[in-house]
Amino acid sequence: MERIALVTGATSGIGKVTARALAQQGHRVVLLARDLRKAEDTAAEIRRAAGHDRVETLACDLGSQAQIRRAAEEFKSRHDRLHVLVNNAGAIFMKQSLSPNGIEQTFAVDHLAYFLLTQLLLEVLKSSAPARVVNVASAVSMLGHIDFDDLELKRRYKGARAYANAKLANILFSNELARRLGGTGVTSNALHPGGVASRFGHNNAGIFTLAVKLLRPFLISEEKGARTSIYLATSPEVEGVTGKYFVNRKPRRPPREALDESVARRLWEESARMTGIQLALTEVNAGPDDTRREAST
Repeated sequence: MERIALVTGATSGIGKVTARALAQQGHRVVLLARDLRKAEDTAAEIRRAAGHDRVETLACDLGSQAQIRRAAEEFKSRHDRLHVLVNNAGAIFMKQSLSPNGIEQTFAVDHLAYFLLTQLLLEVLKSSAPARVVNVASAVSMLGHIDFDDLELKRRYKGARAYANAKLANILFSNELARRLGGTGVTSNALHPGGVASRFGHNNAGIFTLAVKLLRPFLISEEKGARTSIYLATSPEVEGVTGKYFVNRKPRRPPREALDESVARRLWEESARMTGIQLALTEVNAGPDDTRREAST
C-alpha cells in the first residue's frame, strides 16, 4: 500500500531534505509551501532524486488560517489517507508583525499553524493508522515561557523571546496530542534538529541576519539537521513511540515547562479558541471513570 506524507516548509532547509528522503523511501510526498513556483521547482528536483513522479505541491501561507483550511480541504479532496505529517515550517520575526488573522506572526506560523493543520487532518491520520505526526521544535524552547495573560507578547515584544515561546508551544502541543491520541495508532513526537546552516531567519534584516551569517561555519548541514525528522517519520525503531522529545535520534528530557500537563491542556484550549476549532477537552482514550465528555469536532 502506498504511504502518503505531507511536509510543511519543504522547499528549503531540513524540510526539503526530509521530503526528499521520504520520496526516496517510496512515499508519495506532498510539499506544502507558500511559494508555489518554488514548490514546483523543488518537486521536480525531488522527483529526479527519487526516481518517481509521486511528488505533489500544495500552496499555503501558514500565517493565514483561511489558507490552512483551504489547503487541508484540497489535500482531503485528493487523498483519503495520510501516514506521515511533518510540521516543519517555522520562522522568526524580529520586528513585531501580525498575521492576516491579526495574531502575532511568530506564534501564528510556528505554533498555531501546527495546531490547526493537524486538527484539520486528524481524521485522515486516524483512518490511516499506524500514522505519525512529527513536530520540529528547538532547544531554544528552554528559554521560553507560556504566559496566558500575554501569549502574543503584545505588552513587550522581543523576536527571540517570541520564537522561544513558540518552540516551547510545539513540544507542549506534541505531548498533548500524543495524550489525546492514545490508542488510535497515531503517534506524535517533537524534536530539536540542531543548529542548522540554512536560510532560516533570512527574512529579517540588520544585526540578526549578520549574526546568523557569522555563525554559519559553526552550524551543521541541512542533511544532518534532517536526520531526526526522517528517523521519527520512518524508522521501525520508533513505531508506536509517542509523546517524546528527540535530539540526535535519541529521546531527551525537554524543558520542565514542556512536561506540565496543565499548561499543555490550557494551551490546547487557547489554541482552539484562536483558530475557531471546537475540540475535545479530554483525551481520546479517556477511561470510563472520567466524568467529562468530549465536545464535537
